[in-house]
Amino acid sequence: MKFGVSTRALALATLALTLAACSGRNADNGAKSTLVVQESSDIPTLDPGTSYDTGSGQIVENLYETLVTYKGNSLSELEPLLATKWEMSDGGKTYRFTLRDGVKFHSGNPFKCADAEYTFRRNLVTNTSQSGNWFLSESLLGTPQNANDDKSITWDKIANAVKCDGETLVFTLPKPDPAFLAKLAYSGQGIVDSAHAKKIGEWDGTEATWKAAVGKDLTDSPLSRDPSGTGAYRFASKDANTFRAVAFDGYWGDKPALKNVVLQKVDELAARQQAFLRGDADLIEAGTRANIEEQLKGKPDVAIVDNLPDISAFGIAMNENIQAKDRLGSGKLDGQGIPANFFSDPDVRRGFVASFDVPTYIKQVQGGMGQPRNFLLPDNFPGYNKDLAAPQFDLDAAKAAFQKAWGGQVWKNGFTVNATYRSGSVAAQTAMEILKKNIESLNPKFRVNIQPKQWSEILQGANKGRESMVMTGWSPDYADPDNFVSTFYSSQGYYHPRVGFTDPQIDTWINEARSTSDAQRRNQLYTQIAERAKDQAYYILMPSNPGIRPYRDNLQGFSADTYNPMLSFSNFGTGTLWKALSKS
Repeated sequence: MKFGVSTRALALATLALTLAACSGRNADNGAKSTLVVQESSDIPTLDPGTSYDTGSGQIVENLYETLVTYKGNSLSELEPLLATKWEMSDGGKTYRFTLRDGVKFHSGNPFKCADAEYTFRRNLVTNTSQSGNWFLSESLLGTPQNANDDKSITWDKIANAVKCDGETLVFTLPKPDPAFLAKLAYSGQGIVDSAHAKKIGEWDGTEATWKAAVGKDLTDSPLSRDPSGTGAYRFASKDANTFRAVAFDGYWGDKPALKNVVLQKVDELAARQQAFLRGDADLIEAGTRANIEEQLKGKPDVAIVDNLPDISAFGIAMNENIQAKDRLGSGKLDGQGIPANFFSDPDVRRGFVASFDVPTYIKQVQGGMGQPRNFLLPDNFPGYNKDLAAPQFDLDAAKAAFQKAWGGQVWKNGFTVNATYRSGSVAAQTAMEILKKNIESLNPKFRVNIQPKQWSEILQGANKGRESMVMTGWSPDYADPDNFVSTFYSSQGYYHPRVGFTDPQIDTWINEARSTSDAQRRNQLYTQIAERAKDQAYYILMPSNPGIRPYRDNLQGFSADTYNPMLSFSNFGTGTLWKALSKS
C-alpha cells in the first residue's frame, strides 16, 4: 500500500476499528482516548529478549516493565518499578531485590520472583548479537560474548548469577559494576510471564535444555507473536502496517487515560505531515528540524517542544581493516583505490577529520542548533569534559596531514575512497557531501565516492567490517558513559568491526573506568580517553543536535519538564510512557 495516496483512509479505517472496540463510548470520547502515531519504521520484534532497535523498543517499554526505572527526567537517579527496594552488599557484587506484590501479567498470571529469575536467565542464555543482553552478560558472567562462544560459561554460572531466595531476587556479580543498576532499567530487561512463555513454546528454563537455546533467534519468537508483560498496555494486534495496544484493565498502577494506542507505518514524510496537520495522527516521525520548522511550526492545533537534550552520539567511522575487496577499488595507493588498511595511518584520519566542516553542517542540517563535540559521548553525560577543545575544521591542517600520510604517497598518488550513507537520511547525505567537497578540493587526485544504501544493507556490511566509511551512531541502553565509550572505542566494543582499530592504552583506561565506582577517577579516565582519541582521530565527530518534537496541542503530559530521553525509544519520542499521556 502506498501511504502517500491513502494515509487518511488508513488512519480513519484504523480509528474506526478502534472506536468499534470501545463499546459504550461515542466517537468523540473514543477519539479522545486513542493515541495515533505515524512513523516510517517497521517493528521487527515484540520480544524484549531481542529488541534492540527503536521501532521495537518504543513498544516493549510500554508492554513490559523493568525492576527499576529513571526518576522523573533524571539520567542519574533510579527508582523502583517492579521492585520496591534493593540492597547492595559484598562491595557491589551482590544485589537483593524485594519485588512488588499484587502485580499481574496480561495473561492474568501473578508476577512472582520465578518470572524475574526466568527472564534474566533467558536473556543470558539466548544473548544474541542483535540484542542488548551483551551488557547484562558483561555484568553477570564477565563476558559480552554469546554463551556459545565462551566455553567457560556453564549452567551453574548462569543459575548462580541470578536466582530466587524465596520471593527475593538475588544477583551475584563476578566483580563490581558501577553501571549495573542502570542496565536493569533498559527496556530489554522487561520481566516476561514465564508460565505463559513456556506454554506457548519458549525455552523451558531448565538445565537440560539451556544449550539448545543459546544464541537462538528470537525476532519472530512465540513471545514476539503473543507477548505478556505487566505494563499499562497489552498487545491487541499487529500486521505489516499497523500495531494496536489497549489499556490493561488489571494494571497494578494508576490506570492510563488513553485506552488505545495505534502505531501506523507510513513511509513518506509528506504523508505523515499531512495526516498530522489534519488531526489524523497525534504524533509523527516529523523529519529534520528544517522539516518541522518549515512545514509544521505555527500551524493550527500544533504545539512544539524544543531544545530537548540530545543523548545520542554520531561519528563517521573510518575502517582501519576493510574486509571487502569490492570497496577498495584497485586495492592500492595509485589514485584508483585504497589498501585495506588505508585508515590505519593516523595522518590519513587526521586529514579527514580536519576536512569536515562542523559549523556548516550545524547550519545546513540543524538550523544553527547544537555544538561541536570533542568525544563520542553526549555532553550532558557524566565523563564528558567540556573544557577539552573539539576538533577544528582546518583545510591547511588537513593538507599537511595528507602530505605526511603513508610517507608522502597519499599526496603524490591520490586515492579513491568509497563511502556509504543511509538512503533517505538528509543529515547523513549532507555530512558525506560536505566531506567529499572539502577533501576533493585539496588535491585533484583525491576522490570520495558516496553511495546511498538501505540501512539494513549498511548494518549487515558494517558489522562484518566491509564498509570503508559509514555514519555510526549510538543511543544509550543505560545512562552511564561506559555504554558509549566501550561501544565506540574498546577493541571488544560493539562497533569494533566498523573501525578495526585496537588501542591498548584506551582499552586499559576503559577497563579501569568500568571497574571503579569512584566518580572522580572515572571522569579523569574518560578525559584521558577523549584526549587520546582526539589525537589519534579515530572518528569524524558529529555535533550535538538538540531535539525538537511537534505534537497535537490537545495531547497532555508531553513537555520539556517531564521529558526523559532514556524513555520512549522512537525517533520522535515523547520522553515518557504512553500511560503518562492524555488528550483534552
